[in-house]
Amino acid sequence: MKVKDFIYRETKKRALHFSLIDPDKNKINGMEKKVKILDRLGTDAFMIGGSTNIKTKTLDNVVKKIKKNTKKPVILFPGALSGVSRYADAIFFLSLLNSKKARYTTWTQAFGAPIVKKSKIEPIGMGYIIVEPGGVVGRVGKAKLVKHSKIHWAVNFSLAAQYFGMSLVYLEAGSGAEKPVPAKMIRAVKKAISIPLIVGGGIRSAAQARAAVRAGADIIVTGTAIENNFHAMKEIINSIKKK
Repeated sequence: MKVKDFIYRETKKRALHFSLIDPDKNKINGMEKKVKILDRLGTDAFMIGGSTNIKTKTLDNVVKKIKKNTKKPVILFPGALSGVSRYADAIFFLSLLNSKKARYTTWTQAFGAPIVKKSKIEPIGMGYIIVEPGGVVGRVGKAKLVKHSKIHWAVNFSLAAQYFGMSLVYLEAGSGAEKPVPAKMIRAVKKAISIPLIVGGGIRSAAQARAAVRAGADIIVTGTAIENNFHAMKEIINSIKKK
């Protein structure tokens, strides 16, 4: 089954949890154990991304290690042209829609497209939208951050993503953000679009995850903020899967 089909099928039934793994070579130690634990806790897929200077060989090794320890989908979440591995199941082919630089909306994607085709992995179009505070990804991606008070901006960008034919929308507050994407914004975006909505950044507790799901998030992403706090991860995953 294609990963996109899996996402569309499962999000019609329930909210999903995706674990974000940073492929930085300095963080590889203990990765296999972490993947086994997250798999057992019930995460639904693994996203691989975060580092912008990753080498393809290192990324290949990370993906192979992860796939050895889980049968869940392994999806690339690239930050640069080097973020493509033929060993992954799919890649989020994303456009940072509120970037002020064409490099992050279309140019890197144009030069990356042949690499994705050669890899023979499944591309899944994604509209990527950075919400304040934005963190490193907001700064590096030259994003004009969507302020919490500008809910209509988030709605506009998300609806544009759908009309462009993208398969997913991702509202991102930034890794380690002090506050996650507000529920009011999630609710407004979900009301406007008919494609799955991913929400990430700043989600550290079951209460925050559950609030996002109740507001309309189809997929919750957690990563660096609590990547080694498996108690918190268990509570978050359980809260997402509640009926």
